[in-house]
Amino acid sequence: METKEDKYPEGHFVGLWMGIFIAIFTGAGIPLSIATSNTSFIGIWPGLGVAVGLAVGQSIENKYKQEGKIRPLTATEQKRKRFAVMVGVALLTIGMALGVLFLFLNS
Repeated sequence: METKEDKYPEGHFVGLWMGIFIAIFTGAGIPLSIATSNTSFIGIWPGLGVAVGLAVGQSIENKYKQEGKIRPLTATEQKRKRFAVMVGVALLTIGMALGVLFLFLNS
C-alpha cells in the first residue's frame, strides 16, 4: 500500500508513460494501417506513442518533483541503467550490421 512518504526514482514516470503510450498507439495504429491498406504508416505509430508518452510522463514527473516525491537514482540503479543502455546499443549495432550484410548479400 502506498503512503504519502513513498518516493519514486528519477525517470520512473517518463518510462512508465512512454511504455503505456507506445502500447496504445501501436495497438491502435497497426489495425488502422492495415484497414486502410497503407502499411507504410505502421512505423509511425510507435514513434507517436513515444512522443506523447514522453510529454505526459515528464509533466507527471515534474509535478511529483515539486512535491518532493522524486529521489535521485541510487548507485545500483545507475549501474543497471548504464548496463541496459550498453546492451541496447550493442543489439542495435548488431542488428544494423546484419541488416546491411543481408542487403548486400541479396543484391
